[in-house]
Amino acid sequence: MSTEPAASYSPKKVLITGAAGFIASHVTNHLMRNYPDYKIVALDKLDYCSSLKNFCPCYSSPNFKFVKADVLNADLVSSLLVAEEIDTIMHFAAQTHVDNSCGNSFELTKNNIYGTHILLETCRITRRIKRFIHVSTCEVYGETDIETHIGNSEDSQLLPTNLYSATKAGAEMLVMAYHRSYGLPTITTRGNNAYGPKQFPEELIPKLILLAMKGENLPIHGDGSNLRSCLYSEDVAEAFDVVLHRGVIGHVYNIGTKKERRVLDIARDICKLFDLNPDQVIQFVNDSHSSDKRQFLDDQKLKKLGWEERTSWEEGLKMTIEWYTKNPDWWGDVAVALQPHLPRISTILPSIDDGCLSQFSLEHHRTGNSGLKFLIYGRTSWIGGLLGKLSEDKGILYEYGSGRLQDRKSLLEDIRRVQPTHVFNAPGVTGKPNVDWCECRKVETIRTNVVGTLTLADVCKEQDLLMMNFATGCIFEYDEDHPQGFGLGIGFKEEDKPNFMGSFYSKTKAMVEDLLKEYDNVCTLRVRMPISSDLGNPRNFITKINHYSKVVNIPNSMTVLDKLLPISIDMAKRNCTGIWNFTNPGVLSHNEILEKYRDYIDPEFKRVNFDLEERAKVIVAQRSNNEVDSTRLKNEFPQLLSLKDSITKYVFEPNKKT
Repeated sequence: MSTEPAASYSPKKVLITGAAGFIASHVTNHLMRNYPDYKIVALDKLDYCSSLKNFCPCYSSPNFKFVKADVLNADLVSSLLVAEEIDTIMHFAAQTHVDNSCGNSFELTKNNIYGTHILLETCRITRRIKRFIHVSTCEVYGETDIETHIGNSEDSQLLPTNLYSATKAGAEMLVMAYHRSYGLPTITTRGNNAYGPKQFPEELIPKLILLAMKGENLPIHGDGSNLRSCLYSEDVAEAFDVVLHRGVIGHVYNIGTKKERRVLDIARDICKLFDLNPDQVIQFVNDSHSSDKRQFLDDQKLKKLGWEERTSWEEGLKMTIEWYTKNPDWWGDVAVALQPHLPRISTILPSIDDGCLSQFSLEHHRTGNSGLKFLIYGRTSWIGGLLGKLSEDKGILYEYGSGRLQDRKSLLEDIRRVQPTHVFNAPGVTGKPNVDWCECRKVETIRTNVVGTLTLADVCKEQDLLMMNFATGCIFEYDEDHPQGFGLGIGFKEEDKPNFMGSFYSKTKAMVEDLLKEYDNVCTLRVRMPISSDLGNPRNFITKINHYSKVVNIPNSMTVLDKLLPISIDMAKRNCTGIWNFTNPGVLSHNEILEKYRDYIDPEFKRVNFDLEERAKVIVAQRSNNEVDSTRLKNEFPQLLSLKDSITKYVFEPNKKT
């Protein structure tokens, strides 16, 4: 294998996973600052140690996009790679803190190994990635002998000594296998300890800085003799710049420094800059046996690519302290993180079947006193996310399911673990950015919209659970019996057969709705052109048409989520079943909505119309236009406002700017 640097590589569209974390955010900011023509898609599930504030400078760039999601969501990652035309991945997403691994080891396995596997498999299937940079750690080498002057080279044996480094080594093996078996263009990095601004204070240096700022004792594990090689965050970001542009596919690169210092000396240096007496404030606590005594790297390979450490320890520590002094509340209340972080052994064991991982990925558990507990599928979907927030506001227990809808065993494991009273299904594939996506992704669309929905309904039936199923009204089209017009009141009823098959998406939804009639435990809610008060959400129908250069002026039924989603929870409480047209009474045209947008939001807004024939030239799949009859829903909930009144009250009035 050649060791010569590859010809310079220039990515066009880069996906950075875990982008809101410490190092990844510095890399994101560095790339946006130095390569403004690159399109950067930042993906992060926003765990406790991540923050959107970490890459605030990027938001002003039209080439920056943030996506809140988990790499465990294979469908979302796959669609993101295609929709954003990603050619390069920098995979930072991982759970990293060593002490956490002792009390949360299965979570590390799920995120660090399984998450990496999902990402690799997605890349293999989509066949569009030209560089996959996998971010590992120096800890995979294990503990370096105290007496040696030779650092671990990239060819050294991997001998992880703790659960965190074991999961990172496992992930590396998968990366290597995908490169060798499938030719995936991978590069792996193994880095020393990094420090600098914006690091979450569970790590040594920011923890000691914040404690020193408060005038509190500085806890040091053991006798402080552990050796650490610390690199300043901007130097690390430059290292990833070099690896991205000059790294050789199939190679591993250490990102490190040979300038070592004891943990005790780090604490003493911080004391000096705060004018504290180290003998008075440094407190020795029980040792963390999961931490290596020394992690020493050979950094020559990366230096041959042209990288070098620029920031001295003294300069970097001073800049870091200055930043925390100016931003003491960046992370909010971090009192727990500032405590001596001692490992806690997990007492949780997985089940022995194939669904064992699912019990560790049920998120957003909340407490309540309603006697209800919802299991919600579609955590990353618009409706699924809103349902979680609504449940929390109403004091209803809820958890998001992690099982794949097509996998019966994982669904049963979710139900066994959560013990829900109701199940909500909200993850249907609608296409990204629109239903045209489904035309060339028919198998994926069938798997979720048909197979997945039917499997979940059958599992719920078996477990005697009511399933609230969010469906679509885009299965109808105006015809002779249901003419287009305003206030004609001849909408499609729940019992009418679908007559629109102009898109593959609509075909799958019509098919599954018909099959679900055989399940008396299912409540199907037909949503149409969903709207909410969140005008910044790209899935909001108002936001969509606001960005179209031209629109078709056709009246349609629509769903105002701000009012109707709470009603869906009430319907679950009432154990409603069958099919419901889940829209506000009445219709509105595209022009009427845009005129309201102009009157309430932007007086300078102008609209342009085109007819159906013109629109057909710029879309792949036909679009459904119809009015559905919401009489049944209105009879059940008499307080339901008309579409016109509801959109004014819940959407435009709260956002009024003129």
